[in-house]
Amino acid sequence: MVSDSLRTLYEKLPSGVKLVAVSKFHPVERLMEAYEAGQRVFAESRPQELAVKVPLMPSDVQWHFIGHLQTNKLKLVLPYVKLVQSVDSLHLLEAIDKWGRDNGRIIDVLLELHLGAEETKQGFSEEDIRSVISSEVEKSYVRIRGLMGMATNTEDEEVVERDFGRIEALFRRIRKEHPELAESFTELSIGMSGDWPIAVRHGATMVRIGTDIFGPREY
Repeated sequence: MVSDSLRTLYEKLPSGVKLVAVSKFHPVERLMEAYEAGQRVFAESRPQELAVKVPLMPSDVQWHFIGHLQTNKLKLVLPYVKLVQSVDSLHLLEAIDKWGRDNGRIIDVLLELHLGAEETKQGFSEEDIRSVISSEVEKSYVRIRGLMGMATNTEDEEVVERDFGRIEALFRRIRKEHPELAESFTELSIGMSGDWPIAVRHGATMVRIGTDIFGPREY
């Protein structure tokens, strides 16, 4: 049951690590089971699915967006989410900043680092992220809250350790180089159902878990 799965995760996760329930591809009925068990933070990866689910869920749900976000879909996402975890290009960051300016809202985001070996994954390089941080801190309507990343899809824990170690090192380096961001640049979103314990060892402040809560995707 969803409630049992959540209870187990709540017991295992250290205090200070936020559980983000990845609810994509699961029906609202399953999300409500999680809500009734105490879960309040949910993540979606498709704008249309998010827009459908938001009005069907209680108003105190905190929504995160974790998928590739096209600039022509911002209006389906930004009015509803607390955090865009998957900003993967300067073009998208600038579009979010413009949307925020036009709508009078500051948008919290994470910059996505391309960690895994797969060429198809989206995201910035480490050098690009450092450049963006240095040049974008003055943007008025985007608040960069931290970094997000996914480890290489492998059962080799040494590879996963190395990937998460890289992003942890980058996160700490940015905080050291930019003391002006000390109060806002605080989030490290790494770790999913298969590797979250490793992510926690590398300083994760958020873990994105779907299968271990909801089971296999239903559609």
